[in-house]
Amino acid sequence: MAEAVTDALAADTPIVALTVADVRREVEDAATRKATDASGAAVPASGRVRVALVPTMGALHAGHLALVDRAAEIADVVVVSIFVNPLQFNDPADLERYPRDLEGDLRTLAGHGVDIVFAPLVDELYPRGDVQTRVTAGRVGTLFEGRSRPGHFDGVLTVVSKLINAVGPQRILFGQKDAQQVFLVSQMITDLNMPVQVEVVETVRDPDELALSSRNRFLDARERRAALTLPHMLEAAESAADRGIDAVLAAAQSAAMGEALVEVDYLAIVHPETFLPVDDDYHGPARAIVAARVGDTRLIDNAALYLG
Repeated sequence: MAEAVTDALAADTPIVALTVADVRREVEDAATRKATDASGAAVPASGRVRVALVPTMGALHAGHLALVDRAAEIADVVVVSIFVNPLQFNDPADLERYPRDLEGDLRTLAGHGVDIVFAPLVDELYPRGDVQTRVTAGRVGTLFEGRSRPGHFDGVLTVVSKLINAVGPQRILFGQKDAQQVFLVSQMITDLNMPVQVEVVETVRDPDELALSSRNRFLDARERRAALTLPHMLEAAESAADRGIDAVLAAAQSAAMGEALVEVDYLAIVHPETFLPVDDDYHGPARAIVAARVGDTRLIDNAALYLG
């Protein structure tokens, strides 16, 4: 039985596995339980148990719960990983600052159909400290977020591959807000013939259209209002899409002007199949992506559009 952090927690919180051996055993036990009917007979092969993994770094919010709820719809066993991955941080201060609250996260997950939470310590996933063998993200991994955060996506892909190996899911779920991450994880799974399918859930937003993020908690009231510049830029881009890429970029940039608290890192229009910038004369489906620093907090967002 895996160790569990259950003191003072609600009875319907999931089992907590702290080691790779534990999570594998718990997934196998859960699958065995769900592969038998009430009489104890085995379920036919057509009804085989499906396992879904929702990778997170904790500090869970409604956006994460949308992933969890979707996982519960499409799978029989739902595993949520909570791990602040040091390999994807190139700023030690940012790693130290990242919010951690396992007990609060377990309370958040209660009642959402999660069977197992995999919450390893750093030494469990990286027992030798520095990791010599890593998954590299390729050209797209050096652009946009990868340019601003060198090595970030190599760290993301390395830990995602380790989580897939530990849990053995048939589905893995990500939010569309992290569009470049979704693209690169999907590319890794295809390139490495991993037997898992990516399920993408649309970005969850507050009523004012700001995309939910664990980093939003760092914004004070004035910065929170300024952060609306990101969805406003995307709305402007979408409204200009029928006039071509130059009009899209101009409209989005105009929406960011005059907001002193917002420093735009990048704004780009990329092709959904390559995640590379589209040509000036391109017509068809695309995705607008933006990153900006609001005060001391870095935020990202994106939106689908059709260049007319």
